Amino acid sequence: MSLVNYATREITCKIVYYGPGRSGKTTNLHYIYGQVPDERKGKMVSLATQTDRTLFFDFLPLDLGTISGFTTKFQLYTVPGQVYYQTTRKLVLQGADGVVFVADSQARQLEENIESFQDLHANLAEQGIDARAVPLVIQYNKQDLPRDLILTPPELNDALNFRGVPEFGADALHGPGVFETLRSISELVLKRLSQPTR
Repeated sequence: MSLVNYATREITCKIVYYGPGRSGKTTNLHYIYGQVPDERKGKMVSLATQTDRTLFFDFLPLDLGTISGFTTKFQLYTVPGQVYYQTTRKLVLQGADGVVFVADSQARQLEENIESFQDLHANLAEQGIDARAVPLVIQYNKQDLPRDLILTPPELNDALNFRGVPEFGADALHGPGVFETLRSISELVLKRLSQPTR
């Protein structure tokens, strides 16, 4: 849930990058962090295991400037994709204003993508959140790999994108698709924020 501080005129929104292990969630945040000017970002916190996978979360406060008189900040988190970090995923997902699902485009990872997507919906439901109401963008990462190893975005859409949400092919390591994804989820979150609450 976004935090609105009327005294300091700040709005802080939380975006969670979700997806299976090694799909590229942390790579997205590293790329964003490397491209954003220093005055627009805070310190990135990244906790990793010895195998270099995200253990808890990455956190990247991002200042997007002033919107309607409020300083708007986005806090970007990732969840650990490995199955055994279920509790951590639930904790990080709490209070999310929007979710980016980072899918691994490799054909052999399709089942892991589907399981992680189902895990996302189950965790939202457990928190009493209608998954259809949460701003969601899907990123098909690793589209730079050889064609015979990956599925195309239309093929991945058939398996994952039954809501018809915005989707982007990406190469998070080198940048294509990273900011398009962030821009899209930011717009969806701000649009939802501007709607009157029921």
